[in-house]
Amino acid sequence: MKHLSKLLVVAVLIVGINNIQAQDENNPWQVQFGVNAIDVYPTSDDNFPTQTSSFGNELMNASDHWNILPSISYVGVSRSVGDGLSVGVRGSLNKISKLGDIGVDDLSHYALDGTIKYNFLKEKVVDPFVEVGGGYTWVDEIGAGTVNGGVGVNFWFTDNIGLTVQTVYKHAFEDYGRKHWQHLAGISVKFGGTDTDGDGVYDKDDACPEVAGLEAFNGCPDADGDGIEDSKDACPNEAGSKEMNGCPDADGDGVADKDDKCPNEAGLANLAGCPDADGDGVADGDDECPNEAGPAENKGCPWPDTDGDGVLDKDDKCPEVAGTVANAGCPEVTEEVQKQLNDYARTILFDTGKSSIKAESTSVMVDIITILKEYPTAKFTVEGHTDSVGSKKLNQSLSESRALAVKEFLVEKGIEEFRLSAIGYGEEKPIASNNTRSGRKENRRVEINLVK
Repeated sequence: MKHLSKLLVVAVLIVGINNIQAQDENNPWQVQFGVNAIDVYPTSDDNFPTQTSSFGNELMNASDHWNILPSISYVGVSRSVGDGLSVGVRGSLNKISKLGDIGVDDLSHYALDGTIKYNFLKEKVVDPFVEVGGGYTWVDEIGAGTVNGGVGVNFWFTDNIGLTVQTVYKHAFEDYGRKHWQHLAGISVKFGGTDTDGDGVYDKDDACPEVAGLEAFNGCPDADGDGIEDSKDACPNEAGSKEMNGCPDADGDGVADKDDKCPNEAGLANLAGCPDADGDGVADGDDECPNEAGPAENKGCPWPDTDGDGVLDKDDKCPEVAGTVANAGCPEVTEEVQKQLNDYARTILFDTGKSSIKAESTSVMVDIITILKEYPTAKFTVEGHTDSVGSKKLNQSLSESRALAVKEFLVEKGIEEFRLSAIGYGEEKPIASNNTRSGRKENRRVEINLVK
């Protein structure tokens, strides 16, 4: 039995040491040191109480039964192995002067124990636990193996420092061993977490374990110091504001400098941060008339109205001649103009029986051309007419050729051909009687009429 207990102690210690090397949690190590009390009375075969209430009273009867050495009398070290479990070793010493109800000379007491502990709660101020294990106890150099079980609680003042109190029952294997209680109270210190990047945030809680950062950002960096961690900072190397996602805005126009085409001049977001003094939607840098509102298609300048007729030049088919809106900026041919045109046209003279225009009609042709040029979009029909003298067929042909001769003269002098058409009516549309000489003279005529 003696050798069995020693083997058990060694096995527990080996298991604990092997597990120590396999873990990597924040503050995995815990060191304890403090005072221990040995109480033999409640476990004495002769004095063991039979009533639960009596047992409880005697267990806590420190003045009559507890042996306390008034100094640091135990040291323990343990390491977390995950999921609330930890393994460790604890050494203690004491002086026994109360062996149950029997007073004895100060007997030396030494113990070395291996522990397996389970903590019920994580990261709490009050941290209860249970403990099992085994060890070896020497009283006046007589040793005995023990199997241990106990309960305790940590009270953490900070993340790393706390008070630990616990009670352990130790059952001796050998007949000469003493079953007893050991009560412990001391300071616990946790340490040993891994911090690869040295930023003070343990790797377990470090979102950026290989890059030094700030605790406020779970260990991630803020290179430009603007209070926005680099992973969320659109400009990680330039200090900026949260509103700009970490980017600067030198001109304060609400457009981050990286997106601002005019970073030193306050402008508009829809113009990439550039100003628009005249409010026409064209940035001043692209606006040829920055102080006059105008459309983008005219480079920010207002459209001109050269002739002042209320129709902008871009829409004005006669930009240099005042006209009407209804006629796309061109002047409209009035009845007075139409009458004047035909008064001139009827005075055009032809050689007798021919379509050639007489030289003395040149001045009147100039007058006609002047009128036509004043209405550059108007279209006209040149109409030829004859009297009834001669054959109808001949008169028709003569009227057509004379109308065509007038059209060709006008085109030759600069009137666009698409504006003119020629037609002959022969003797079909007289305006006077063909029975008189004066009437026939009136019927031999050319008219220039507006196409409506």
